[in-house]
Amino acid sequence: MEGVQIPRIMYSCYSQLNREGENFIDEHVFSHVIAGIHKVFLNGKTYTYHEGDFRFFSRNQLAKFVKIPPTGGEFNSISVRMDRTTLVNFSAEHNIRKAHPYHGENAVLLKPNDLLHNYVNSLKPYFDDAGQKNKALTTMKVKEAIMILLETDPSLKNLLFDFSEPGKVDLISYMNQNFKFNVNIERFAYLTGRSLATFKRDFKKAFNVPPHTWLLQKRLEEAHRLLSQKGLTVSEVYQEVGFIDITHFSYAFKKAYGIAPSMLNHSD
Repeated sequence: MEGVQIPRIMYSCYSQLNREGENFIDEHVFSHVIAGIHKVFLNGKTYTYHEGDFRFFSRNQLAKFVKIPPTGGEFNSISVRMDRTTLVNFSAEHNIRKAHPYHGENAVLLKPNDLLHNYVNSLKPYFDDAGQKNKALTTMKVKEAIMILLETDPSLKNLLFDFSEPGKVDLISYMNQNFKFNVNIERFAYLTGRSLATFKRDFKKAFNVPPHTWLLQKRLEEAHRLLSQKGLTVSEVYQEVGFIDITHFSYAFKKAYGIAPSMLNHSD
């Protein structure tokens, strides 16, 4: 969520029902699935993780996810965010620099080893947020995660210590792939390597309409397709296409198509 301070060490627990959502991965993240299944939809790919898996996600990515508890149990995971300040300080302290551009995956399944297992066990005191109160101790645990990642997959050095901002990307391709994410225009501008003013200018040139107009139209077109062709319900569709409020979605849909979205699917 925009503007919310996220803890650097975070424990997730969900029981009974699947949890779906989306998030902007603003910092590099090391994560471990303790129980359940975690599906992540990232850059047009689907990654499925199971109990015991160790993962690494690179920063500046938009992702959708589904967290599935085991039968009769709870979904559990632990995540460690490697913030820029800690990485810059680590780089200076250990004289470690990016050697060349990183060309690997932005979602990496790590090979299990004793370092990873022992590290995750050492994070148990943080499950109740006790460790969040001690910033120095939390920073030490984040630095420990960085060191273990470098030992486990040395190629991650070129990703962890790349402090450059996102480069300019093809706007049409990026927006067509990511329009369903409910992020603001400023975030889209940043992720496509543009200032806000340049993003708006390039967008108008590429799509012939302002960003807000295009996003609304594109999301409603996708919603119409899902409702009329895929048989999904209104409650399933509105968040899938980037709306956060079902009332706003229904109003916008009826204004665009002249009928309520529920008229295309009577299973709601």
